[in-house]
Amino acid sequence: MKHLLNLLAAIALLVWGTHLVRTGILRVFGGNLRHVLSRSISNRYTAAISGLGVTALVQSSTATALIISSFVGQGLVTLPLALAVMLGADIGTSLMVVVFSFDLSWLSPLFIFVGVVLFISRQDTNVGRFGRILIGLGLMLLALRLVTDSTAVLTSNAAVKALLGTLSSDLLLEITAGAVLAVVAYSSLVIVLLTATLAAYGVIPLDVALGLVLGANLGSGLLTVLTTARSAVEVRQVPLGNLMFKILGVAIVAPLLGPWLRHVRPYLGDPATMVVLFHLAFNTLVAAVFIGLTQVIARWVEKWLPRPDKTTVNGRSHHLDTSALATPSLAISCAAREALHQADVVETMLRGLLEVIKRGDIRLAEELRKMDDTVDALYSAIKYYLTKISREALAEDESRRWTDIISFTINMEQIGDIIERVLIDIEDKKIKPGRRFSEAGMAEICELHDRLLDNLRLGMSVFLSGNVRDAQKLLEEKARFRDLEHAYTTSHLARLSDNTMQSIETSSLHIDLISDLKRINSHICSIAYPILDSAGALAPNRLRQSASLPDKV
Repeated sequence: MKHLLNLLAAIALLVWGTHLVRTGILRVFGGNLRHVLSRSISNRYTAAISGLGVTALVQSSTATALIISSFVGQGLVTLPLALAVMLGADIGTSLMVVVFSFDLSWLSPLFIFVGVVLFISRQDTNVGRFGRILIGLGLMLLALRLVTDSTAVLTSNAAVKALLGTLSSDLLLEITAGAVLAVVAYSSLVIVLLTATLAAYGVIPLDVALGLVLGANLGSGLLTVLTTARSAVEVRQVPLGNLMFKILGVAIVAPLLGPWLRHVRPYLGDPATMVVLFHLAFNTLVAAVFIGLTQVIARWVEKWLPRPDKTTVNGRSHHLDTSALATPSLAISCAAREALHQADVVETMLRGLLEVIKRGDIRLAEELRKMDDTVDALYSAIKYYLTKISREALAEDESRRWTDIISFTINMEQIGDIIERVLIDIEDKKIKPGRRFSEAGMAEICELHDRLLDNLRLGMSVFLSGNVRDAQKLLEEKARFRDLEHAYTTSHLARLSDNTMQSIETSSLHIDLISDLKRINSHICSIAYPILDSAGALAPNRLRQSASLPDKV
């Protein structure tokens, strides 16, 4: 019982070490990996090579699948090229299995020692995160040694030998068991390494081991499908296509296990080598066969999972992909895209506001006020999504971006609230009483409204690009807008002194309206503050003033 518990503990340590390495590499190099993938995917062959390289680094085809799936969801990569990336990713995982099949246990103490020193001394930096990766590698190598030792002890037991003698091969059962184990372990790499070790010590027959390897490959494809089950349709298409490759590959290779054992085994001999090379050969064969059929598989997938109509509200693709949370840099990008959608809704409300003022359309006013609920819901969703991103895993620039997104969404939410209140005032004080603004007053409102729209577009550009010059321009617009507000308030008071009837009737609404438009502009211009502050282009006194005024939140 003790030896069995030791084996289970070693397997758990192997799974944990793999998790540390995968998450550590994604935290340190996540942004760069995304950049490499996006830049190197020009055709199906370079896409496959890119997938191989990235997966060999992160040691998980599942992680690569999540990254490339998000690219498809954002429209950056076509589905056939993404499927080619996954064919390369599976070969990358197979190569890492071959590397770890060698006895590298002598590196384990060195990796763990150096990793712990780096992690403890520089925990919040990339150096500390690299130490976490070394710890994971050390634990994986240590776990493989413990699995080997525990297996050797178990196989020497007479009862275990008798039990193994009763085992009979059932290929379907072996494939199912391998798939389930890969899903539970969240890694096909772990299961293939474990299978190779068990086969080397005779715990399982070689034909059973090969069946488990086929199942582990199938399980890795199923795992990605399950991980992205709640994501947008575009994101789910890549894992489904990759699973199709694996199902077809297993269907082709399963009948060939007998010939493989008869003709290849004499040249390799060692069961562990047989297992890891079979795993590599399987994924290489699948890539070679299907690299020219990615277009066909993509059409099948798009037929089974058709993309929703983007012109409808319910069909809109949400960018807050929960599967991206394991890659902080990717999750930050998802949150930024959703924040831009929130700004698009605010822009629609702002455009419609002028139409309500001009035409007195109560139905349009009601529709616009309902949009504020959408703005509020998006703010809550983005805020909740960001809180699920580990701040410790973020680099310094990503942490600043996290703060920028929160600030941006707060400003958009408050602008939506102001527009909703303005619409209610217009209904109560202008439309229902049947009043109208004077021509001069209407011209002033139109001028301020046009400037607001221009500033909002500029603010969205500043948020997206972080351009310091545009941020300075946006901040300058705040002073210009304030000057216009003072000038138009003065001209309105002059019209009142001339006893202009329309100005008298709408005086309160007019003054409140231009004041509210100024508040909206202040929230828009607040987008520039974090950008300028990060670049050191914000005067200290300006920073103190912005912190003290409530309309600059």
